[in-house]
Amino acid sequence: MLTGQTLLYFIYVLAAASVILAAESLYVSYAGRRVRIGTINRRLKRLAEESPAEQTLQGLLRERGLTDSGDFVFGAVALNRLYTQSGVTGNPLAFAAMFLLAGLMIALMLALLFGFSVVSALIAFLVVGLLLPLLVLRRARNKRIQKFARQLPDALDMIVRSLRAGHPAPVAIGLVAREMPDPLGTEFGIVSDEITFGLSLENAVRKLSQRVGFEGLHLLSVSLSIQSKTGGNLTEILHNLSLVLRERQKLRLKIRALSAEGRMSAWIISLFPVVMFFILQLAAPSYYGTVWNNPVILPVFMIFGGWALLGDFIMYRMVNFDF
Repeated sequence: MLTGQTLLYFIYVLAAASVILAAESLYVSYAGRRVRIGTINRRLKRLAEESPAEQTLQGLLRERGLTDSGDFVFGAVALNRLYTQSGVTGNPLAFAAMFLLAGLMIALMLALLFGFSVVSALIAFLVVGLLLPLLVLRRARNKRIQKFARQLPDALDMIVRSLRAGHPAPVAIGLVAREMPDPLGTEFGIVSDEITFGLSLENAVRKLSQRVGFEGLHLLSVSLSIQSKTGGNLTEILHNLSLVLRERQKLRLKIRALSAEGRMSAWIISLFPVVMFFILQLAAPSYYGTVWNNPVILPVFMIFGGWALLGDFIMYRMVNFDF
């Protein structure tokens, strides 16, 4: 049974959460207005600062962890690709150093202030310093690819209309770069600049596919490659590709709707033991007795935690798949 003090703390937590959500809604509303009245994408904003086009292109590539020519900087290509496709801007070394320092500080605090063992502190360092940045980058990449996938059919339709009006392909791509918001606007702007500075359309789109990681761009790159070698109606190819991408997007949304029940069940099954643990700790702190002093408790928790994570992974693979 909850005591009066525990209930008071619970009310404080709800009040704090309400204030945070209200502040976040106000910020999102204000930021949305600022975005609408501001520059449509990051490339145009940098061009508005009266920087030379070549310098703007190099700056956009460097802040994505690439060289001035658009190649990967590090030998660890998989990590470099993940950082580039996430859309995070800034120095990759500074991004990694931030998480490593945070993990080191948390490990030292756990070991020196709270008396945790060296093994526990090391695990905390590995989770915060190595695992957490990878999860952050993967989540950012997935969200960015989803947004790009929603924008690409409209961009292809814009290119098709421009080609039918008699414009060459570089001019049509430049139109997309001016009219579309991020992430697609800046990415196509980089393609337009690379073509302007001598790169072929086929190679520019291939590099675009590497920077974004969306399979639809791979289809676009292959289509342009075949068209450049064998000829054909580029307008018809892009129009058909736009229709294919729209149908794939519809099918993906339909599958997501049909699997919503499975995903919600996975969340409930995964969070229920954790929520019940914290409720018992608040309502009856002595419920577990002296079990925490038993040396077997840590291995047992790790074994059952591993099984829970395995079950979460299986349920995730059941409701998330490629097609």
